[in-house]
Amino acid sequence: MKLLPVLCFAVLCITLTLGLWPFHAPDNEVTWLKGANGLAFGKHGTVLSRGPLQTASATASVEIWAQPRRWTGSTLLTLYRPDKRAAFEVRQSLEDLEPSYEAAGGRSHFYVNDAFGPSLRGGKPVLITLTYGARGVTVYRDGVFAAAAPPGFRIPDGVFTGRLVVGDSVGGTHSFRGDILGLAIYDRELNAAEALSHFQSSLNTRNAGEIALYLFDEKSGNAIHNHAAANAELYIPKTYTVVDEVFLRPLWEEFDFSRSYWAGNLKNIVGFIPTGVCFYACLIAVWPAKRALLVTLVVGFLVSLTIEVLQAYLPTRDSGTTDLITNTLGTYIGILCYRRFLGWAKRGWTKKHPRSIW
Repeated sequence: MKLLPVLCFAVLCITLTLGLWPFHAPDNEVTWLKGANGLAFGKHGTVLSRGPLQTASATASVEIWAQPRRWTGSTLLTLYRPDKRAAFEVRQSLEDLEPSYEAAGGRSHFYVNDAFGPSLRGGKPVLITLTYGARGVTVYRDGVFAAAAPPGFRIPDGVFTGRLVVGDSVGGTHSFRGDILGLAIYDRELNAAEALSHFQSSLNTRNAGEIALYLFDEKSGNAIHNHAAANAELYIPKTYTVVDEVFLRPLWEEFDFSRSYWAGNLKNIVGFIPTGVCFYACLIAVWPAKRALLVTLVVGFLVSLTIEVLQAYLPTRDSGTTDLITNTLGTYIGILCYRRFLGWAKRGWTKKHPRSIW
């Protein structure tokens, strides 16, 4: 048996395994903190509300008491309206805070520089307060003004009557790595004095206008009570779950300037270079160079498409069209690598060893 077909099969198996592992929904990595109120979120963790929030107010505020453990990109909180396909997210982008919203008109976001930096460096929790009203979105960190959103940033109407996803986003996996110690949502716009007062009390007191207050003081079980109202209680799923996982998310929706986005693209390119090298080397032995190149690119694209289709059924993976482009590009780079280096080495080897397994 020739070595190249076996090598192609091995590369195909490894590529599919890396693209689809794990092949099932893992356990939900959310645990109660020991000796304190709060939840610890692992690699894949989420907490969901059993029902939507209830408010008719056009203003709102959100307070999140959290301790990030990783310098990464993740989502602390999502407010989601499935009927309008609208979501408001509070995200961590390395040491920065990234409030964002996504609706039918597209995605918008802004950054609050170094919002999590002191917490990551000092190992202490931080209270993030976001207020929304006539003045737009204002952000406080530990009760102190941190930033105001640019004029064009507005939160979709009615999103604060949506479903809560704590520690993750909707449509794909962006799990928060760290602890969440408290969460409060109001149907009014908090002022600077209130933001500071709530920081000093560590969210442990009731305040006017609260429609949701989660102190995470149950310490066991999978139910988390809303101390402000009877609705929108939270629960911890047994297995990791992504709400409304997206199938083949469009390129323009996936595009981001974050380091994690570009690092993921680089991994996708590098991961498909062996596919280009092995399949082109196998096909060039029986077909003309141009035909072997085209068929190899088609193979790379089809393998990538297979992975993306199957990833839509795996909560730990994201199904998107960006990967189709980067994986096919990696396949093409593998072809170029063979043409430039390995093809020359192979010709020299077979000239000296006519009975080579190549």
